Amino acid sequence: MFDEPFWKYFFELFESFPRQGPGLDVMTARALECLPPLTSEHRVLDIGCGAGMQTLEIARKSEASLTAVDIHAPFIEMLNRRAAQEGLAGRISGHVADMNDLPFPDGTFDVLWAEGSIFILGFARGLTLWRRLLKPGGYLVVSELTWFSGDIPAELREFCMPDPEEDASLGARRRAIEETGYRLIEEFPLPREGWWEAFYAPMFDRLDAFEERHKEHPEALAVVERCRYEIDLFHRYADLYGYTFFIMQR
Repeated sequence: MFDEPFWKYFFELFESFPRQGPGLDVMTARALECLPPLTSEHRVLDIGCGAGMQTLEIARKSEASLTAVDIHAPFIEMLNRRAAQEGLAGRISGHVADMNDLPFPDGTFDVLWAEGSIFILGFARGLTLWRRLLKPGGYLVVSELTWFSGDIPAELREFCMPDPEEDASLGARRRAIEETGYRLIEEFPLPREGWWEAFYAPMFDRLDAFEERHKEHPEALAVVERCRYEIDLFHRYADLYGYTFFIMQR
């Protein structure tokens, strides 16, 4: 859909954000509380970690050993640096990897974690592809876009859903969880502040300076245009959609 120069500027902009997607530390902690206590014997894989805000929160709130992966090397560098600054480098290991082909043996992890990243593969495909990585009885925690209404405007659906055939209703998400071999333990929505205060407000604050800095580069301006459109959609339709956390067990 987009060429390489677009992604160059996209990543430059997103590297400046505290988070690379909607989320809140308190919601990460709430999801973690749905699991049995994680000890030093447990291994967690954070998939599509970005700069690792949720990775750090899991480490703060548990004793688990964490592996975090993202395809963009600067995000991993940011995470590893933050982990070292917080004294967590001994329990967090960040690596560059593609979530389509994760380089770990079957049954390696007790918990898989994916906040706002499974959409890259598609919900059901991600659940299926990653299942092999879990030990029997292991847990998968994801946050994923969900429709909160049955009447979704076409422009919102087209922007949010890469696959027009994917059903993002709560009922469809629950069915996909069951059909791919998991048991749903808990679900809850990410509150609106997890979108605006944690993600869109920092984005909005940076767009003018980014646009001025790159005003001679059409690909950069396309990134700005897309971000402003996304913020506009949120302002108009925030009651119709959002992220839902799904906590499930293999």
